[in-house]
Amino acid sequence: MTLQEAIVARHSVRQYMEKPIEAEKIEELKDLIEECNREGGTHLQLVTDEPKAFAGGMAKYGKFSGISNYIAVVGKKGDDTLLGYYGEKVVIRAQMLGLNTCWVGLMFSKQPDSYQVLDGEKLFCVISLGYGANQGVQHKLKPVENFAEANGPMPEWFRQGVEAAILAPTAVNQQKFKFVLRDGNRVEAKAKFSLIGYAQLDLGIAKYHFEVGAGKENFEWA
Repeated sequence: MTLQEAIVARHSVRQYMEKPIEAEKIEELKDLIEECNREGGTHLQLVTDEPKAFAGGMAKYGKFSGISNYIAVVGKKGDDTLLGYYGEKVVIRAQMLGLNTCWVGLMFSKQPDSYQVLDGEKLFCVISLGYGANQGVQHKLKPVENFAEANGPMPEWFRQGVEAAILAPTAVNQQKFKFVLRDGNRVEAKAKFSLIGYAQLDLGIAKYHFEVGAGKENFEWA
């Protein structure tokens, strides 16, 4: 499965089977998380065999079940976009490994003994991880024009990038982002205002999708 295929196949999944993740897949994800943390200065952490985060009333209200593995999205305050970008990089790799995921911004219980939050850091959200009881469903897609701005016709690579971004998950089910094509091949990614928050985190998720869809060799970030 390619990155592009994984982006299309990935859907948010809330119900999971009681099936352990193979050790080699855990190790591959841990290696990728370490690489992301080195590159981005983030503090993502893989938490396994920990069911308490999704055992409370909020998780049940959100129809989450069977979750005992998740990624703790931890990082410096203000690093929301970086965390979204690198967290989604791990999500897409998990999809390529046959696993399912869901970004969860609100409906879980914090378990501070299960991950490390250093001074100046915070837990932004978590990402559930495991073998889904189903493969999820695609959310209704809005038109490309809702998320794109360009003077004149859109280059094909730009359109493909925005189309990939529209497939991106968000932490609280909102898509508050826009991609603006500047001079030549310069692209600006902008977050729109959100009362709930998480817009900058979601922007990072969408930026990773845009890069995969557009091809990093075709543009540079403004």
